Amino acid sequence: MTTAIAPTPPISTPRPPGRTRALLGVALGYFMVLLDTTVLSVAEPDLAASLGGSTAGLQWAVTGYSVAFGALLLSAGAAADRFGAHKAFRFGIAAFGAGSLLAACAPDLWTLVLLRAVLGAAAAASVPAGTAVIARLYPVPRERARAVAVWAAVSGCAMAFGPMAGGVLVDLSGWRAVFLVNVPLAVLVLALVAGAAVRCPPGTRRIDRWTQLAVCATLALLTDALIALGAGAWTHAGCAAAGTAAAGLAFAARERRGPAPVLPPALLGTRGMPTLLLAGAAVNFALLGVLFVLPLLLQQTLGLSPTMAGVAFLPMTLPPGFNPLLTGRIVARVGPWRPVLGGLALLAAGCAVIATAVSAGTPYALLAVGLLLAGLGVSFALPALVTAVVNTAPEGAAGAAGGLLNAVRQVGATLGVAATGAFIGVGAHADDGSPAVAMLLPAAACTLAALLVARSRRGAAVGAGVR
Repeated sequence: MTTAIAPTPPISTPRPPGRTRALLGVALGYFMVLLDTTVLSVAEPDLAASLGGSTAGLQWAVTGYSVAFGALLLSAGAAADRFGAHKAFRFGIAAFGAGSLLAACAPDLWTLVLLRAVLGAAAAASVPAGTAVIARLYPVPRERARAVAVWAAVSGCAMAFGPMAGGVLVDLSGWRAVFLVNVPLAVLVLALVAGAAVRCPPGTRRIDRWTQLAVCATLALLTDALIALGAGAWTHAGCAAAGTAAAGLAFAARERRGPAPVLPPALLGTRGMPTLLLAGAAVNFALLGVLFVLPLLLQQTLGLSPTMAGVAFLPMTLPPGFNPLLTGRIVARVGPWRPVLGGLALLAAGCAVIATAVSAGTPYALLAVGLLLAGLGVSFALPALVTAVVNTAPEGAAGAAGGLLNAVRQVGATLGVAATGAFIGVGAHADDGSPAVAMLLPAAACTLAALLVARSRRGAAVGAGVR
């Protein structure tokens, strides 16, 4: 006689009370960080008219944020793991709100650049801490993938409505209003994450301040060299390039001998991790390059108002607000590689179509097709990248993993603005061909990243049976 064996009940993990509210708070925090980038894009002409300055000044107004964000993210993730992700997240959000209020009162362009760097530092404190909080709230990988999808969808709405909201705010009250909108958002986020659900235990990882200083110097000097090169300031560019090399060598030497490497060896040694990080940099290179160049063309070549320029971006900005939920389901079923590869291919195709539209005099119907393809590409690639990096992180290093991914994304954003901005001026027009060339750079970057991802995916499939 066969004895029936009762099925083993599924193992369940206790759900922290209030975790849905906390997830919404973390997502809104990232929403605010992204909003600060996207709302500024359509404010560029008004900002130049109000405070004066050249294209280089506008590039620094954008990249001052991403330089500080990208450089400090490397240690901010480690700080979140050491001191408690919930503390780092709340501090970053509070500083972001206060910094936004000061930025709205900036009397000149270079004061604004400095305050944008402060905002970048505050964003660096909050973003990797937010991903670590999500990992704590959702320890099961399948649930975590869905939670990341919700986080990406809510935060992606910043892309959907940022340029349009920024255009409306600029038309109503000028560029200063795009910073004031962050203040009530910061208060709301702090209220949502005020409970005990987000508390994370502190760790023991050390932070090397000298190595971090070398990272900041390297990225800032590299950005300065690219911007100066685009402006034709050859002596300035050469000096900045020499400084970049010196700072980079100092960073490499400190990484080898320092007590707390900024680039976690365990993360960099994970199979496929370097390729995923490169893909993240390529996505932001393309995204911020498009967001920097097109607003100037739409308003100065086509004569669109800031509001209409923001509306014109909807084909690109709507998909990241809604499609990540679908991407989360796909990632949970087939893994992250296919969505990453498909997203990069769509983004490369979209940038190529945008370049064609710009070369043809910016006919909006063709431009809208390119923007839609680019938006779909971003919405497929980014959630899959976040899930892949967080899932492969060693125990207790989720904050460092999130910080590393977001750091390379911000480096990509910085290089995207610096590289594409080298081909345009404040009075840019499409008929000289330079803006079209600027849009081909992101297409090339995403194509290269897609080829490397395809190669890495094949290697992972052979070596580990990854689908």
